[in-house]
Amino acid sequence: MTDASSLDAQTTFSGTREVDPRYRLDEAALDAWMTAHVAGHAGPLAVRQFKGGQSNPTYELTTPTATYVLRRKPPGVLLPSAHAVDREFQVISALAAQGFPVAKPHALCLDEAVIGSIFYVMDKVEGRIFWDLKLPGLTPAERRAVYEAQTDTLARLHAFDPAAIGLGDYGKAGNYFARQVGRWTKQYRASETEPVPAMDRLITFLPDSLPAEGPSRIVHGDFRLDNMILAPDRAEVRAVLDWELSTLGDPMADFSYLLIAWAIPASLRNGLAGADLEALGIPSVEETVERYAAATGMRPADLDWLYAYNLFRLAAICQGIAGRVRDGTAASAHARTMAAQVGPLSDAAWGFAKTAGA
Repeated sequence: MTDASSLDAQTTFSGTREVDPRYRLDEAALDAWMTAHVAGHAGPLAVRQFKGGQSNPTYELTTPTATYVLRRKPPGVLLPSAHAVDREFQVISALAAQGFPVAKPHALCLDEAVIGSIFYVMDKVEGRIFWDLKLPGLTPAERRAVYEAQTDTLARLHAFDPAAIGLGDYGKAGNYFARQVGRWTKQYRASETEPVPAMDRLITFLPDSLPAEGPSRIVHGDFRLDNMILAPDRAEVRAVLDWELSTLGDPMADFSYLLIAWAIPASLRNGLAGADLEALGIPSVEETVERYAAATGMRPADLDWLYAYNLFRLAAICQGIAGRVRDGTAASAHARTMAAQVGPLSDAAWGFAKTAGA
């Protein structure tokens, strides 16, 4: 949620850097493990850490013949159920088998002795990641094509019957929003650093105003533009990244999370509210809803409640990052900036809650 005027997001979050000393790997042990478990692997390894990402440390592994990506749980004391890289590996393996755009998964390591925490290795997908929703440098037609590809990819994800692709047990059935509100309330309380009145009000309001239950589908949990790799030369989604929060649930949670960008001020890199969408070539909320509905037959019923829920959830995630800053386990250099967003996000969430009847 960083102010775009003080941050060149594309430069700040793109690419790799030297590995943070807190997250150094035993490269010899990793090389030996990959030789045993990753078909075709041949060292030596060169290891760098990606700049982006707030939660699970992510590394680029370069060998003379291939480049891989490693995702690991961070070391240290962690919140319950957080950083579930084993679940990420499960879902991308199932989706890769269906031809859905994800990075090719290679192997999962549950032995913490290898590098200090569990991890998995997948292919590195080459292409573009857009960190600024206004897509500077693109033409209006190119921007529209990127946004339409984003919507189409989410619609394709929500078209899968989880049981039919081996994910019938990937999450609990029913009561999705009730369970999510409960989960994020617990996560927020577990990492609470100071009182936030709007969060307390939301924790009371949201469970008493739940929307009608939708069908159970694969929910990504963090579906947004900067979690996608697009082809270098066209609006084709090559890979959807960061499946840490994925589960089975109501697809409107994912879709409304995507739409929240249109309610966040355009002064922020991940906001579009107030931007001249027509001049930029970016579809409106209404156009996006119609495109998604045409592909899935589904549309959101109460966007104000859904926006309140999503902003509450984002505030809880940011509070978790604040807790990791406090505990010294935050994976990103920008974690303190994220942690500072708890108040503004919860205030915005309460504004939508009031519109929804609070």
